[in-house]
Amino acid sequence: MGSPASSGRVLLDIADIVRQHRDELECEVALTFVQQRVLTCIERCRTAALGGHVEACCACGYEHPRYNSCCNRHCPKCQYAAQERWIRARTERVLPTKHFHVVLTMPSELRALTKYRPKLVLGALFDAVRDTLLELGESRLRATLGVTAVLHTWTRDLRFHPHVHALVTAGGLALDQTRWVPTSSKYLFPVKVMGKLVRGKLLDSLRHMHRKGLLEGFADFRDPAGFDRLMQRLATKSWIVYAKRPFNHVDHVIKYLGRYTHRVGMANSRLVSVSNSTVTFRTRNGATATLSPVEFLRRLVQHVLPDGFKKIRHTGLYAGANVDTKLARATELCSATAAHGASADRDAHEVQSASWQDALLQFSGRDVIPCGRRSSLVFERNGPNLPGRGTRLTIARPSYSGSRSSASARIVRVIVSVIVFVIVLVIRPRSYCASHEEISRPVLLSGPFHPPHR
Repeated sequence: MGSPASSGRVLLDIADIVRQHRDELECEVALTFVQQRVLTCIERCRTAALGGHVEACCACGYEHPRYNSCCNRHCPKCQYAAQERWIRARTERVLPTKHFHVVLTMPSELRALTKYRPKLVLGALFDAVRDTLLELGESRLRATLGVTAVLHTWTRDLRFHPHVHALVTAGGLALDQTRWVPTSSKYLFPVKVMGKLVRGKLLDSLRHMHRKGLLEGFADFRDPAGFDRLMQRLATKSWIVYAKRPFNHVDHVIKYLGRYTHRVGMANSRLVSVSNSTVTFRTRNGATATLSPVEFLRRLVQHVLPDGFKKIRHTGLYAGANVDTKLARATELCSATAAHGASADRDAHEVQSASWQDALLQFSGRDVIPCGRRSSLVFERNGPNLPGRGTRLTIARPSYSGSRSSASARIVRVIVSVIVFVIVLVIRPRSYCASHEEISRPVLLSGPFHPPHR
């Protein structure tokens, strides 16, 4: 997700691997309904199966057909727009202070149980991280911290490795809300203390689940003593906690947030070569890994999160309930230098003022205003060769300079917009083209996807 992609079609696509080897995967692995739906979304994304539209410029007559995206959060091609919207929304809520990056890793002994009950175990991990950081802030600083936590479940070679990335403010709002309490400039809290607290809280949550019978059916717990043995191993093991040096500037925090929030396990840009028997992709520091296509897909689907599970969570000062109260008070009290504040204001303005057209052009090389005139009217509709789910109309608002645009010209544009809107409502496609006769009805992204019959 980092560097901008070059213009043009991506030569290697994960969707092609799914189309060619999904049958083999389903013969070897019992996929859940959610995993099947994700594979279907990846397979159909930006194809005729999801319909399409034609982008037309009313100023110069340029037209270009486009297929629709699946918008699934696990799709490697549908994350940039969501990431940009999230960054813009979070810019106003980032405190102008240093932030620590803390990584807390779940032990390998819990990976099998996490796959069996992902929503319960991963939710308990989030709760343990939240309670640990907030309690340490209250006991050691007598203050409330701001925390943004993001869950990742993969390594660079797609192995299952659940861990939480937490961005923590280097200080907090005093409990009486009268002052800002900074932390040490070198470290947040001792990592061993954080590890022990997270371990104790997570194990306590697991014992509570076991008593309520929420973990029944897990293979290792068929032996009555299996759960106790697992608890003993986890209680004597040191949990890995890593804390990086704090970010000095707000813009670094925003960029780092964007880097981690909407990342998925594998991106098309990391694929090196794909054949009928192997898939090679980049891992770390220039190294590569080679897997069979079925093993590649098996590792890919194990990172699919349950429906409704929130992998990005804000707590403390950054919690939604504290935006207008504690966060507003902390922003006033947070001691930031004039230069730092100016930098934060400038960065926030840049993030907010950049249009979605410019952001898309910078990332993908795709210019949605092909005629180069910002005052053009962009009209999207179903094309004659593109089956779709309904006609859509998108108008790019013109940017006027001075008083060049007269009142009559504005009236003409309004009339044209109204006429087009009426056409959109009245005229709808009744049939699909011959090249897409196999599509019986439009596919709705809002409903559940069913895997194609094989």
